[in-house]
Amino acid sequence: MNFQIFRSIYFQVVVLLLLACNSFAQQAQPQVINISPPHPAGKMAQRAEIDGKRIGIDINSEDALPRSREFKRIDSTYYVGWLFEGAYKYNHAADYLGFKNAIVPLERTMRLTERDYHKALATRAENVMQYMPVYKIDIDYTFNALLLMNCYSNTDQPTKVMELMRRILHWNFQRDFYMDAYNYLAWTVHRNRFYTSEKYPFLKNSIAANEKLANKYLDSGLAKINRDRITNTTIFPQGYEKMDKMGVYHYKTILYSYALNIDSAEYYYNLLLSSPIFPHNNYATFRAICGDFRTAESEYNKAIPQDAGDKRLKEWAYYSSIIDIYKALPKKGIEDMNEMIKASGSTPGFGWYNIALARCMLYDGQVEEANRYINKAAEFKELHIGTTLGQSQYDFSVQLLKLMNKEAEWQMQQFEHRNWWYNPVILTDMAQLKGEKYLQQFLIINQFAQNPERDMVIYKLFSTESTVDWDEIWYLIKDFSTRFFLDRFQKELQTDNRKYVHKYFEYFVARLQMKQGNYDEAKRMLDNILQKPTTDLEYEKLFVARVFQAEAECAKQKDDKDAMNDWIYRMYSSFPQLLPYTGLVPNIRLHLSGDVDKQVVERLKDCNINWVTNSSVPAAEAYLIFSKKGDKKDIQYYVLDKSGNYIVPKQSFSYRKADETGVSLAYRIFNIGGKEPEKEEAKKK
Repeated sequence: MNFQIFRSIYFQVVVLLLLACNSFAQQAQPQVINISPPHPAGKMAQRAEIDGKRIGIDINSEDALPRSREFKRIDSTYYVGWLFEGAYKYNHAADYLGFKNAIVPLERTMRLTERDYHKALATRAENVMQYMPVYKIDIDYTFNALLLMNCYSNTDQPTKVMELMRRILHWNFQRDFYMDAYNYLAWTVHRNRFYTSEKYPFLKNSIAANEKLANKYLDSGLAKINRDRITNTTIFPQGYEKMDKMGVYHYKTILYSYALNIDSAEYYYNLLLSSPIFPHNNYATFRAICGDFRTAESEYNKAIPQDAGDKRLKEWAYYSSIIDIYKALPKKGIEDMNEMIKASGSTPGFGWYNIALARCMLYDGQVEEANRYINKAAEFKELHIGTTLGQSQYDFSVQLLKLMNKEAEWQMQQFEHRNWWYNPVILTDMAQLKGEKYLQQFLIINQFAQNPERDMVIYKLFSTESTVDWDEIWYLIKDFSTRFFLDRFQKELQTDNRKYVHKYFEYFVARLQMKQGNYDEAKRMLDNILQKPTTDLEYEKLFVARVFQAEAECAKQKDDKDAMNDWIYRMYSSFPQLLPYTGLVPNIRLHLSGDVDKQVVERLKDCNINWVTNSSVPAAEAYLIFSKKGDKKDIQYYVLDKSGNYIVPKQSFSYRKADETGVSLAYRIFNIGGKEPEKEEAKKK
């Protein structure tokens, strides 16, 4: 249940409480009570009939549209019929056109309400009997404003959002009900923080100034709640303002998390903790940027029922797929994202899920499939609603994954051909891929250079507004200005106080030291990283595997073959799908049995793998079992570590062409493609 849905239910309860108070007062003083809304004299009968008929009707139900038509037939000048139509169209909107269509009746609702009930909207009363005739007008008006604001926001009209919020503040409601304008002023500023007053007049001219302005709006919202409490003491239950403040705290957590003000963000999350509107999705992302992926995953799971029914990007799904990659479970991410795409169709979030699916495919080594899905995401017109993640982050994620794919395609040529360096055809293909990679790097570095958030989002490695994983950032920077990035990440290493994230900055510095040829210093740092007790070996397998890779590359440069073999083996055991795309040559001991197909084996052995027999060399044990029944030929395969545990679970496939099958097997023994391991297959043989 998201914050706005909870607010709707909460205020329905408030209305019932006020009605109960009114009923009690009527029994005590029936001769002086008049609870009818202040309808125009000539419209009392028609509007009283509409008021009576709408009792018990859920404005968010499927019945809203026929009811709107009925109400407009009775009195088309009464706002209620237009409100029901606007709510129906809003609830059924899933794209730009849908929200544009909803704006028309919602704007008309607002005009009609202000025309006929401006005195009611301006009324502030300390007595419940004085307030009763106007409170339903306030609730309808603020509900309409909430829907209209979302329509403006979802159709990229932030200036109209700000104008609407100012319009709401003009009435100075004694309680904001659905429309806490200061919170939405802050949200709109934060959502557009990377623009300036040149684009939107309501903004300042830097991200820092915009974030400061957003915080000022929230402080104003708190001040208004405290002022209004004096007026509302005799109307609403004691302590009612605590719930209203929760909305302010909710947006405070967003701003402080973005600013990496960890202590302040934690403080406001703790204030929200006991409330029914605790934002599990946002808290999960907050824990993720703190490097606590275990808690983040748990909180994302708790966010699933909160988002039920929303037609927007499910951030918990997108970010959970990244945590699956951190856990070396890209196949799980693939399965989950396929399910999200199937469930959502081409509604908001579809493009993001394709990005996530492409990323999981890439980390599972399925480069061709990753290309297919990232191109699908690039061609999709995503609608960014209910989230601060916008088109700039979307485009950046697409282009960065395309860059990684180009790198992987080039590495595939080395992996699939042991003697690639004197094969003219392969060298020509590699040269072409290298050129395509340079063009992609040029495109993305220009995009990156124009990104005003690179200091707060990219260089911090983990940020609430980042839509890529930390490993992708290395692909962005590794071929550019080593000295600049080394200085930059050394600074982050000294200033960032997130204890679980600190080691990631150390890793980047070590990697950049290697780029400068300082392998001794890099190895010292890498050894220190592996000793850190802050590493969660289940949730940071990608990180550990990348450290092993760096250690192997250092050993290779120092001509320490034994150490290199050991580090490569450890990387293979941690995250085997990565190895074919590193340029490192792994050691494998091959065991063949059954009706062995020599052509398949010959093509397999042509791949860039060290096929060893010496038992003293650290190597995984790959088992291939060939079988043939009539025209059907099958291969069962699995890979064990030196302790007899499965690295690649038992599975099989049918084949026809020996050449293609040999290459396919080379990838499969690195767990690329194939099936998700079953839990029982993770046990010892």
